[in-house]
Amino acid sequence: MHRRLIVPGALTAASLLLAVPASAADYSPGAPGIGDSYYPYYGNGGYDVEHYDLRLKYQPQTDELAGTATILGVTTQDLSSFDLDFLLDVSEVRVNGATAAFTTAEQHELVVTPAKPLPKGTPITVVVRYTGVPSTKSAYGFSTWHRTPDGAVAADEPESAWWWFPSNDHPSDKATYDVSVAVPDGTQAISNGTLQSVSSQLGWTRYSWRQNKPQATYLATLALGKFDITTSTSEGGVPVLNAYSRDLGDNDGAARASVERTGEIVDWLSGYFGPYPFASAGGYVPNTTTGYALETQTRVFYSPRQFASGANTTLIVHELAHQWYGDDVSLKGWKDIWLNEGFARYAQWLWSEHEGEGTAQELADYIYALHPADDAFWTVEPGDPGPDDQFDLAVYDRGALAIQALRNAVGDDAFFAILKGWPQEHAYGNASIADFQAYAERVSGQSLGALFDTWLFEPVKPATPATGPVSSAAKATTSAATPERPKSWKEIEATNDVHAD
Repeated sequence: MHRRLIVPGALTAASLLLAVPASAADYSPGAPGIGDSYYPYYGNGGYDVEHYDLRLKYQPQTDELAGTATILGVTTQDLSSFDLDFLLDVSEVRVNGATAAFTTAEQHELVVTPAKPLPKGTPITVVVRYTGVPSTKSAYGFSTWHRTPDGAVAADEPESAWWWFPSNDHPSDKATYDVSVAVPDGTQAISNGTLQSVSSQLGWTRYSWRQNKPQATYLATLALGKFDITTSTSEGGVPVLNAYSRDLGDNDGAARASVERTGEIVDWLSGYFGPYPFASAGGYVPNTTTGYALETQTRVFYSPRQFASGANTTLIVHELAHQWYGDDVSLKGWKDIWLNEGFARYAQWLWSEHEGEGTAQELADYIYALHPADDAFWTVEPGDPGPDDQFDLAVYDRGALAIQALRNAVGDDAFFAILKGWPQEHAYGNASIADFQAYAERVSGQSLGALFDTWLFEPVKPATPATGPVSSAAKATTSAATPERPKSWKEIEATNDVHAD
C-alpha cells in the first residue's frame, strides 16, 4: 500500500506541479494485468487496494451468492478506467459515490469507467453490487469454487477470488478485509482472521470476520456449510479456531488429531520464524473431494483426503509454516514460488528432526540420492519453474535441498538468524528470490550466488549433495547408493498446495 505524506509548509516546486490537474489526454486506462511474468492478465494496473469490505448472502440449496463489495484504494496513475478481476453478474458499480459505467472483457475482467477521470493519488471507494451462481462460472476452462453437500468452499491457488468477490487479484497488492456473510439458520460461514460478531434475523444468521493484517487475494477463503467449531488459545497466547464438516465420516478422527495440534505447532514454529504474525490461527476441513491443502491466511484449508491414511501433523506444519513464508512475506511474482514452498517443505524436515524421525540432513541426502541424474526431477528449476511446473515436486523437495545447502554453507548460527529475520525484514510485504539471496548474503557475510544458481536455477543434478556451495552443476557421472530412508518419516504429496488435485 502506498501513501504520500506531505509535511505542512514543505511543498516544493515538484509537489506544486503535481497539484496541477491533468488534461484529458493525460488520463489512460489501467493495465488489464499487473505484469506477472507467469500470469499476464492476473491483477490490474492503475490503482492499489487498501481494504475490501464484503457483505454477502448465500443460499446453499441453490448455490446463489449475492454481494456488495466496497473496495478502498488509491490511484497510482492518471486513470480513465480500470479493471477488476471478477466472474459473477454485476448490476451496479459506483466510484466515489457516482454511478460508473462497466463492461466485461476477456476471461475474468470487469472494466470500470468512472463518471470523471481520476488523478494519480486520488483515494477511491468502489462499490460493486453483484449476484450469481459461482459453480456455473469458469475461466480458462476451470473453476475454483467447490460445492459441498451442505454448501461451498472458495480456496485455491493461484486464483480463487474471481468466483466470490471483485479484486485486484495478485499477491503484490495485499489489503485488509472485512467479510460479513448471511446464511440460513443452521448453516455457518467461516473466513479469515477473527470472528467479530454473529447475529440472527428473519431466518438468516450473519457471520462477520475481520482480517486486520495485509492479505493476498488468493489467501482469502470462504467456507459455507455445517461445521463443528473448536476454539482454544496456544501456550504462546495465539487464539485458535478450527472447523470440521459434520459429515467427514471415517476421516473425522484423523483430521481432528492433526488440526487440533495447530496451537502447539504455531508455538513451535515461532521458535524458528519469530512471533506469529497474525491475530488468530486455525484451519477447517470441509467435506470436499479435492486432494490438496492451502495456506489460506490464519484459517488453513485442508482436504479430508489428506487424512485418509491417519493423522498428518507434518501437513499441518507445512501449511502453518506458510503463515510466515508466503502469507506474512508474500512473493512479488509467481516465479518466486520457492520462497513459499521450499521453506514450508523445509519446516517439515525440521519437524522430522523435532520428532526424532530423521534429521534434515538425512532427508536431504535421501532425496538427493533418490533421483538419478537423468530424472526429470532435476530439469525443473525451483527458482523459476514456469507456470506449468509451478507446483512440481521439485519446487518442494529440490527447493528444500537448496535450503539445506544454504544451512551447511553459512553454518547454523547464521542460518537460523536468516530463517527468523527474513519474516521481520519484509513483514506484511512482498519479496523476491533475489531479495532473499541479498538478505542471506548480508546476514552471513558470504557470497552465495553460486549456491543459489546451482540449486535453484540450473536444470541438472548438482554434482555433490546439499553440503555447501559447489563450483559446477555438471551432471553427476556416478550414482551413489540411496541412503536408508529415515524409519518413521512420511513423505507428503507434492499436491499439498497445488492448484489442481
